[in-house]
Amino acid sequence: MHELYEDPRVVTEVTTRFGEGVAPGGLIDRSRLAELAFATGEGRGWLEGLIWPLVGERMSRWRTGLESLDPAPRAAVVEVPLLFESGMERVFDSTISVLADESVRHQRAAARGHRAVNERAARQLSQEEKAARSTYVVANDGDVAALEAKLSRVLDKIEAGE
Repeated sequence: MHELYEDPRVVTEVTTRFGEGVAPGGLIDRSRLAELAFATGEGRGWLEGLIWPLVGERMSRWRTGLESLDPAPRAAVVEVPLLFESGMERVFDSTISVLADESVRHQRAAARGHRAVNERAARQLSQEEKAARSTYVVANDGDVAALEAKLSRVLDKIEAGE
């Protein structure tokens, strides 16, 4: 969904709200936007009100396209950090919470260049709450291969109707 941050309508709205400095050269600096938007509840709410409906529309079009394929893919996976907070969970057949220790989550986010990590985390439900609301829960406490193996087992359960 990162393409949304390149959408001219989003760029226009964001620069109107937060200033030209948030989109040097016409491309949104997501880290800078996070700093500005998450500085206040009003800014965060405004950004979510802009982005969430667009994300929902894009997911719907994507899923419709996948359903028309023959053969249909084994699964369609969407990563939505604020899935439950946005109310989008109802459009999915199953949900999976991938959990990791808080310190590991912060390290990984910082390594990806995310700023305002604490402000973002404060907006999210706790991992325990996400786990309670999810259909499946996977611990991301190893390497990528271990995570892939765990997620493959979940996919097998989903296909089996478990």
